[in-house]
Amino acid sequence: MPTTARIFLILGVIFLLIGGGLYLAAKLNLPLGRLPGDIRIQTENFSCFFPLATMILLSVILTIILNVIVRLLRK
Repeated sequence: MPTTARIFLILGVIFLLIGGGLYLAAKLNLPLGRLPGDIRIQTENFSCFFPLATMILLSVILTIILNVIVRLLRK
């Protein structure tokens, strides 16, 4: 049971950091979700949003950050 609690605590901290980052991005007027390459389809009764460029950008940034962290922990 303690391992389950530890996993939930770690996930909670991760979600808190993600939420704080998104809040900070909104306050700084970063165009996440409004980049060129984000697909938005809107009709009268239907709307679909697929943030392709935003997902690629966040993926590249997170990959760089995680690689730096792993390299620092190996030393």
